[in-house]
Amino acid sequence: MKARDFSVLIGVILIIVMLVIPLPGWLLSILILINISLALIVILVSMNTTEALQFSVFPSLLLLLTLFRLGLNVSTTRSILSEADAGGVVETFGTFVIGDNPLVGFVVFVILVIIQFLVITKGSERVSEVAARFTLDAMPGKQMSIDADLNAGMINEHQAKERREKIEHEADFYGAMDGASKFVKGDAIAGIVIVLINIIFGLIIGMVQMELSFAEAVNIYMRLTVGDGLVSQIPALLIATATGIVVTRVASNSNLGSAVSEQLLRYPTLLYIAGGTIFFLGLTPINFFLTTSIASVLIGSAYMLSRAKTKESEPTESDEDDAETDQMKSPENVVGLINMDPIEFEFGYALIPLADSNQGGDLLDRVVMIRRQLAIELGIVIPVVRIRDNIQLNPNAYRLKIKGNEVAKGELLLDHYLAMSPGMEDDDLEGIDTVEPAFGLPAKWIGEDFKDDAEMSGYTVVDPPSVVSTHITEIIKKYAHELLGRQETQQLIDHLKESYPILVEEVTPEPLRVGDVQKVLAKLLREQVSIKNLPVIFETLADFAKMTTDTDLLAEYVRQSLSAQITNYHAENRNQLNVVTVSGEVEKLIAEHIQQTEHGSYLAMDPESQQKIIQSVSENVEQLSLQEETPIILCSPTVRMYMKQLLDRFFPQVTVLSYNELEPTIEIKSIGMVKAS
Repeated sequence: MKARDFSVLIGVILIIVMLVIPLPGWLLSILILINISLALIVILVSMNTTEALQFSVFPSLLLLLTLFRLGLNVSTTRSILSEADAGGVVETFGTFVIGDNPLVGFVVFVILVIIQFLVITKGSERVSEVAARFTLDAMPGKQMSIDADLNAGMINEHQAKERREKIEHEADFYGAMDGASKFVKGDAIAGIVIVLINIIFGLIIGMVQMELSFAEAVNIYMRLTVGDGLVSQIPALLIATATGIVVTRVASNSNLGSAVSEQLLRYPTLLYIAGGTIFFLGLTPINFFLTTSIASVLIGSAYMLSRAKTKESEPTESDEDDAETDQMKSPENVVGLINMDPIEFEFGYALIPLADSNQGGDLLDRVVMIRRQLAIELGIVIPVVRIRDNIQLNPNAYRLKIKGNEVAKGELLLDHYLAMSPGMEDDDLEGIDTVEPAFGLPAKWIGEDFKDDAEMSGYTVVDPPSVVSTHITEIIKKYAHELLGRQETQQLIDHLKESYPILVEEVTPEPLRVGDVQKVLAKLLREQVSIKNLPVIFETLADFAKMTTDTDLLAEYVRQSLSAQITNYHAENRNQLNVVTVSGEVEKLIAEHIQQTEHGSYLAMDPESQQKIIQSVSENVEQLSLQEETPIILCSPTVRMYMKQLLDRFFPQVTVLSYNELEPTIEIKSIGMVKAS
């Protein structure tokens, strides 16, 4: 145990001892000064915190300080009534306040007690009660806000957990402060009762037991009682004030002193008005010299504040150069240059209205919705998209980068609409020929005057923000596997572990590392298979990772476990799925050319055989495009992975499925066949 922790425990024990064992006057003086010092430290700390939770120990500390002060009250009362002596500090305070008139001193003491009890203590108690009530009432709304930000991808799971914990701590803190404020109130009441006991019983003991006159008894016991009350009530007043400061503190980036001075003196013009008002009061019978002096101070302060604000708003050229030089010399500035944004969207200056909300642009909101949509569809949290203008691009051009590499680009005409062809060209429709960037469809940029005509002719007409939003969505889908790294995979695992801890422990870190899980998930995303159903994926990994750690094979097993999901995705709620099957000859040819190595297996087929298969696939894809069918190739589970590897370079858009990845309830219709001849 640390010395500081041990000292706190010893202090609590000594407080209990004070309630029982009489203490000498010199020790009481030391303890009284310690009590005053602790109260000063507490109020200074409360003034320098920027939010209430930075002083979260305050409710417990308040109880200990109250107990300490009550222990001192008991000890000083015992000394006053038994020995008519409570140490030099108490006698000095009493003599200084009372002076030659005990009645005046007692009245001053009563006023101090009334201020603490009726103003500070009652106010702090009420504020604590209201703060606790409103904090508890606001908890559900704050929790919903955190969940909404998490679902939108604006924060990650770790940040959401920190925010939830902060909300819980705030509720606990204000609830504790509501109860702790009752200690302050009880302490004030106890102080009043103890003072009355000291005066009444002090006079009785002095006149009856010590045979003093009434005047002598009043002089002795009134002085000691007032002194005892002052050394007790002054710390109590400071603690009560600290309580009020803590519970009324609004979170900010500065302490109380800075916030008060900054906000109170924010408007120099108001100081001119206050100074002028005080000056005119001097024209009344009020002391003219006094009012003029105060008015001069206010007006002078206003003038100095005005000049200071003017200088701050107009930095000199040398200051700007120095600031720029210091920034360039800063090591943090150099470190920042090596950071790379996962997703960047850059556009020319003519497209600035897309992102400028003041000009009606809603691109930022659309990107948030894209991230939310992809989180629902793919099951991953897409990183924040960095959006910025780039004067090096053509005015109407834009481009999308993934990890620093350009993966897509296009051009927009903000004052036009994009009309996509319904299948037959309409030469009568005036516009600028172009290609829809997301799907490569023939299209035209048309003016607003031709929008209605295009829609009546069967064209699909969309506005420029929708064009670029769709393009961004499709590109991120295509490169989602590159955006899922080990860190992002660990976040998904941590999220799954909250609901399925045993399942996660069975998979990672043994037999699969985070990198192995990431490779499996990336392979699924590469072929547009959603990883949202993580429990099923991990169940499969838990079953098959004991037999093999080959991530390619594990991905195939996972695909088969997700057969219902894959079937629904490709069948689109239909009972029949049109596919191109792979002939037995081709499957046998592929199986014969699979090479097994210690690092996995791969397809090693001669170029002539490859060319025949690719030519056959090309003919089938072309035929399907004429029938407006999505190309899907169906083969056996043993060769599906290698068939996909073979076609990836030439037909990346072609989907390759195995029989085990389709539900038995779906009807399969073969509309073509891949042959080797």
